[in-house]
Amino acid sequence: MIKIYKVKIGEKVYEVEVEAVKEVEGEIKTSVSATNETKKVAGNGTKVEAPMQGMVVSVDVSVGSKVKAGDTLIVIEAMKMENPIVSPIDGVVESVMVKKGDTVDGGALIVTIA
Repeated sequence: MIKIYKVKIGEKVYEVEVEAVKEVEGEIKTSVSATNETKKVAGNGTKVEAPMQGMVVSVDVSVGSKVKAGDTLIVIEAMKMENPIVSPIDGVVESVMVKKGDTVDGGALIVTIA
């Protein structure tokens, strides 16, 4: 469950989201991962999802691009920081679901790699 709070630092007020987490067998589980989310689906390749909400500042691949694990696919700006979203596997880009300037939500599908 995510709660929104206002925090005042000096004269500036910031709105922050706080998520409740729990520890299971020595590992902290949250509903939103801090790393690239990937899902393997038979016949549809590997789905790469946005790990956070933000604005797409660059798309470094196109359909048909060959990528290696660790290559930058997309760069998302969140909280004034640029975050490269990298390929989890070697493969060929099947689809690119975003373009420069798009705003994405955390968990949104951004690229599919075969």
